Amino acid sequence: MKTHQFILASSLIFTLLFYNETVGINLALFGLLLTTAICYFFQDKFTDRTHLILVVTSILSCLAFAWYGDFASFLALALSITFLQFKTHERELKVIQVIPLIFINGFASIGRIFMFNQWLPEKKIHNNFAKKLIAFVVIPAVFLGLFFIVYSFGSDHFSSFFTDYTLDIDLWQLIVISVLGFYICFSFWNYWVPEVCYEKKHLLDNDFSNTAKMENQNTFSFLDVDFERKSGEITLVLLNLMLLVFIGTYNYEQFFEVVEKTNLSSDTHERVNAVIFSIIMAVGVILFYFKGRFNFDEKANRLKRLAKIWIALNCALIISAFTKNTEYIAFFGLTYKRLGVYLFLALAIIGLILSFQKIIRQKTNAYLFNHMIWYLYGTILISSYFNWGNLITTYNISVNKGVEPIFLSDLNFNDEARNDYFLQNKIEHRNIDLHRESNIRSYQEKSFLSKTLYYEFLKIDK
Repeated sequence: MKTHQFILASSLIFTLLFYNETVGINLALFGLLLTTAICYFFQDKFTDRTHLILVVTSILSCLAFAWYGDFASFLALALSITFLQFKTHERELKVIQVIPLIFINGFASIGRIFMFNQWLPEKKIHNNFAKKLIAFVVIPAVFLGLFFIVYSFGSDHFSSFFTDYTLDIDLWQLIVISVLGFYICFSFWNYWVPEVCYEKKHLLDNDFSNTAKMENQNTFSFLDVDFERKSGEITLVLLNLMLLVFIGTYNYEQFFEVVEKTNLSSDTHERVNAVIFSIIMAVGVILFYFKGRFNFDEKANRLKRLAKIWIALNCALIISAFTKNTEYIAFFGLTYKRLGVYLFLALAIIGLILSFQKIIRQKTNAYLFNHMIWYLYGTILISSYFNWGNLITTYNISVNKGVEPIFLSDLNFNDEARNDYFLQNKIEHRNIDLHRESNIRSYQEKSFLSKTLYYEFLKIDK
């Protein structure tokens, strides 16, 4: 199939799936169809294990969205299929380039749609069936429609032959859905990669070129390499000393200082935020000093040792934050934010490990970003596949922490566990869950393509 055939066929399927429907199973089916089309028509371009992994994650993400229908599963679905399309057709480029290309094509496609010569086939038609369709159907239909309008103005009875009935079609919605589907499919199958992405792709290589290894890349024009190296050593010595002091005071305040229970939540959040900014700046320091020459400078061994100490101390800071978050959960139970802290700290540890590998393996700064985009993508997948609301509910009930009825009712996808807990403890939940049950019934009453499967298998009191 050619590009215009993919666009038109996908647009038609999109319109059939979404006309007069809300987003639900239809989006999962559309994602599965796109994945199947890529696998079938471009299987010859599947050259490594990454393609197989992305096919699997695309399918799982579609199933996750069909089940949950939330933002996390939508993001996982969109990224999985986009990454699969990109890796299939643009093997020379890095996946990190997908993010800006999504935004670029979001605007560029509006104008590129009208550049017909770029995506439509040549005007001369060689296919006899197409010729017959245009000559015997399209052209007569156009003239028939024009003369029908003229004759309708001249005779009410003539007009009534064709107008005294109504079609059960929402024409405005049909047009909007068709245009939206065409725009999405055009952007997906006929995306545009600016030439600069190919020209500058070497900037995202994981390894330095031989030329870059030899170049004297001074950060500041007024400092030579020796002064800059010494400056880096002094900076890292001071930063390590300050971080040691911070770790000491941080742990004292967290584990030994008595804090009022009412202030515990805000104090914990402030300290976690401090750790977040500390880790981001720590990685920034590594990227600043090891962006070029110092990776290969034989005199930079001391600078490298100080950088490794800096990484190790930041890992210790993360462990402290991890421990405090665990203690906080033991006192007050799980929440989405506390789970999010775990995920961020895990990403922070991975970032520091990659920074360490960047130094010892003499990799470029792009090495860190190229790998972190995959770990961030993996975090999104994990977030979309698991029922965190039910996990929070069952854990809190088991430890009898964070089981306030209003809090439990605000969690997603935990209806059975929550209702069982309310019944066992004779908690009056009818008033609390009245709005929730109304929403569940509205989900269950939707047409098949608009359904969310989680609610289909959920039993509520009728």
